[in-house]
Amino acid sequence: MQRKAYVPGVAVLLAALLAACTGSDDSGSKDDPRPGEATASATVAQPGRYDTLPDPCVSVDHGTLDSLLPGIKQLTDATQRDQAYEGEATQTYDTDAKAGCRWKVESTDATHYVFVDFERVVSWTNAVSDDSKAQEVYGGKVEAADLPEPTPAASAEESEGTDEEADEPEGTGEATAEPSASPSSSTSRSASPSGSLAPSGSSTPSATASLQPRTLDGLGDEAFLDDALGTSKQHTVTVVFRTSNVIVTVEYEEQPATTTVVPDSEEMQDRALNLAERLAEAFDD
Repeated sequence: MQRKAYVPGVAVLLAALLAACTGSDDSGSKDDPRPGEATASATVAQPGRYDTLPDPCVSVDHGTLDSLLPGIKQLTDATQRDQAYEGEATQTYDTDAKAGCRWKVESTDATHYVFVDFERVVSWTNAVSDDSKAQEVYGGKVEAADLPEPTPAASAEESEGTDEEADEPEGTGEATAEPSASPSSSTSRSASPSGSLAPSGSSTPSATASLQPRTLDGLGDEAFLDDALGTSKQHTVTVVFRTSNVIVTVEYEEQPATTTVVPDSEEMQDRALNLAERLAEAFDD
């Protein structure tokens, strides 16, 4: 009799278990992700274009160094000249993350310095791409440079105002007194807020403005140029550009032998930009 009472109890227990399992399946939504689907649908940011860096000391050809370092041709000793071309690599723990090279050559007129730095930016967060992180780092460099606001429109308006004043008939002493203030205002425009050097012999505001620190078009993904004159007349031109997840910095400095000599801003900018363009082309290859 006890066995007959036990069997129905087992049947009831099995029925309850089956009902629980069936209820669990019915309550589940068809849209709920399965265990493998959550990982597959997660968005992973794309890596940058570059996973290594070239050697900056061999990235600048001899012809470019001849232009940047005029004193290199004055070196009569072949060993010293070869060492000058080789440059000096900066110390780094990981040359695939950051690498740089410096050159210094003295001449009778001035001492010239060239510095090239490569920085590969890597985002260690899946939600942020290497390029986005590099944009952030580059933006910090732009902010630190504190570039002046471009003022081409203001220069044009000032030129138009000068033309209108020239057309006014001479009559009162007040009218002839105004032009005398223009040379001083022109001089004030030739110096940028960051202490930049005006071009030698420049007489027009537009020519001066074109050499001021500024953002650049057509160099890498984004770029800017800074131009500064030190207290002892050392002149430094810096060009920074970003290509994908690599940021390249070019610094070109001239220290005249005497403080009475002022380096030519236009010439130095042309040399620094030429080097930056060559490096950008090498990264694109």
